[in-house]
Amino acid sequence: MTGANVLQKMFVTACAITRTTDFAARATGVAPFLPALFALRYANMGGLDRTEFAHQLSGIRSFRDDRWCGYWNSIASSHADHATGLLRDLAADTSGTVPDIGTPATVADGEALADLADLIAPAAALFADHGPQPSSSAITDLVTTHAPAVDRLRATTAFRALDAWAKAMTFYQVSAFPGHSEQRMQAYRRSRELFDVLISAVAPLLNLTVELVEIAVSGGETVAGYLVLPPGPGPHPVVLTTNGLEGTAQELAIPQLRYRNSDMAMFLMEMPGSYAYTKPMGPQSEAIYHEVIDHLVADDRLDPQRIAMVGVSFGGYWTARLAATDHRIAGAIACGAPTHRSFTGGALGTPQIILHALAETLGARHLLDLERKLSAMSIQDRYSDIPMPLLVINGDNDTLMSTQDSVDLADAAPNGAVILYPDDDHCAMGHYRQWLDESQRRLTELFLSQEM
Repeated sequence: MTGANVLQKMFVTACAITRTTDFAARATGVAPFLPALFALRYANMGGLDRTEFAHQLSGIRSFRDDRWCGYWNSIASSHADHATGLLRDLAADTSGTVPDIGTPATVADGEALADLADLIAPAAALFADHGPQPSSSAITDLVTTHAPAVDRLRATTAFRALDAWAKAMTFYQVSAFPGHSEQRMQAYRRSRELFDVLISAVAPLLNLTVELVEIAVSGGETVAGYLVLPPGPGPHPVVLTTNGLEGTAQELAIPQLRYRNSDMAMFLMEMPGSYAYTKPMGPQSEAIYHEVIDHLVADDRLDPQRIAMVGVSFGGYWTARLAATDHRIAGAIACGAPTHRSFTGGALGTPQIILHALAETLGARHLLDLERKLSAMSIQDRYSDIPMPLLVINGDNDTLMSTQDSVDLADAAPNGAVILYPDDDHCAMGHYRQWLDESQRRLTELFLSQEM
């Protein structure tokens, strides 16, 4: 670590301790007080141009709800309006109508979803395969390469509509970061509502079934997740997928669409203690995942002998923990998982906004209480209890969690393996496509071996 990095961490920590981050951000901007991978993460989610997104980040100098949310909501709204305008252009050729792309009423309206599906059909598969793009020229290149000449104009317009739709979802999620206030929760709900309509319209075009599932679990909580089913009666292998501190189901879902021909089902859920949950996360939250697995086991369309779990960041922690405690899981993939050292290594350089999010998620009253609650989450003594194949993924220079956690976990698990991507950060965001492909390959091999 260079001297400049140490000074930067000390500055961020001093602002966190004195609660002067927002004051300091008036001079420096917010970027010094965000995780190092913040821009890359959302660029991956929304296909954002990283230079443009960095410029947008430089334009906001406060984390206050009214300023932060107002700024990002305005950008999100412009993308949602752009998506709607492009859909209207498509509808003008067919005399069709354009339903509201961001309201729960559309999800419940079969005719409205069918209208949307007709409009986006020329680009649905291409969007699923390649995701949102950083520029109009990138979209044009994709369509020129993959779409028949006769369909290129409508396919380009449809892809641009889907792209703008995904960017609206992404910017509302940026606005929601890192949750735990009313205005940020409003942005979270807006992002999720846009996703609900998008996935409900796109899924049938990809020969997928998507169900919005609510599972009542211990402590009066409800898990609101998404079950994605491939065609055919099953029973299908299923992958329980969960994310981290301020991640969302929609962030996980869009990149998974390109694996739609794998014959795997997927259940997407958000981590306890975040966003839609009402109670803090703690070791007891493990029971929520066990009960979700109970629900999956009871579904006749799913194969109870072929359940895998994939987790990202703190979701990777829950994946490792469940792999040690629920042997109905046949295989596990933990990406960027904090498991022990990350909970005990001190908070130097951790921004105030992240410390606040952790405190809210864990129900901590103050910094010392947060340290105690984090220490109680350690699963170092459970590594050797993981009997199934476990793949651990991370960057070799994790600036948010301890890379050594990934190494130790894989070394101690009897069937563990680790992939550390060089010169990459937390969750190997710089190699996102590569590790998703590798995970899919490993899951396919796992489920094929269990069929024999």
